[in-house]
Formats: sequence, structure tokens, C-alpha cells
Amino acid sequence: MFNLVLVEPEIPPNTGNVARVALATGSTLHLVKPLGFSIDDRQLRRAGMDYWKNVDVKLWENLEDFELSLEPSARRFFFSTKARNPYWQIQFLSKDYLIFGRETKGLPESLLARHADDAFRIPMRPDARSLNLATAVAIVVFEGLRQLSTNE
Repeated sequence: MFNLVLVEPEIPPNTGNVARVALATGSTLHLVKPLGFSIDDRQLRRAGMDYWKNVDVKLWENLEDFELSLEPSARRFFFSTKARNPYWQIQFLSKDYLIFGRETKGLPESLLARHADDAFRIPMRPDARSLNLATAVAIVVFEGLRQLSTNE
């Protein structure tokens, strides 16, 4: 289905919950180091329950290695509270890369600047700083699934 990319995730339960979304949707989970935890972290496993061993997980040493691994034609979408366009403007396709930043800082400003046309946000009230990372991933992934199911 999709490629879910977490760039430098910091909180094990968030990553575990995203792993559950990946498994439930047949998506691949890409984790870009440095991670704020060990893959063997008990909290990560607890959040992902016994599903972790069944999740298609790919580890990347850094963002550059991840980006170099992609085909030039790969569709990448970046999610940030700093983006202008709402996520529902995307016309999702299977195999899209949905890229999310770390919990405390989001995606690097330089990355968002390079990909401004492919950067999207989840609209929310101005007094809300951000959503939980796992929640944000789920919102976007299930919108993608909704679109794909109505186009079949």
C-alpha cells in the first residue's frame, strides 16, 4: 500500500502505534535514524504489541541515505504544521511515500523548503500546536485508503 516514513522519531509508543497502522493497511514503515529509542525498547513493543515481527520495517541510517534509495519517479509527500496545503488535496496512489518528522521539531526546514509544493498539513484550530504523531499518520493514511477504495 503506502510507505510510511518517520524521520528521527523520538517516542517509542508513537512509533509502535504507527507500526500497527502500517500492518493494518499493508504499508511499509521506514524509520530514519537517529531514533530516540532502541528498536528493542519495551515501550515500542508494547505499543506495537505482538505485531512488530509482522510489520515490514526498513531502517535508514539518515535522511540522505533514505532519499538516495528512492527512484526519481517516487511520489513523496511531506507533512508539517508549517505547510500551506491541506492533506485532502493529495490524489493518493498506492506506493506513495508519506513522510512525517519527529515529535518535537517536525521535519527539517531545509527539507520542507526543497519540497514546498509537496508539503501538506492537517488543518486544526490556531490554538492547537500539533497532533500526536501516530494520530497524524493515521489521519493521512486512512484518507489515502478512502480515496483508493472509491477509485476502484
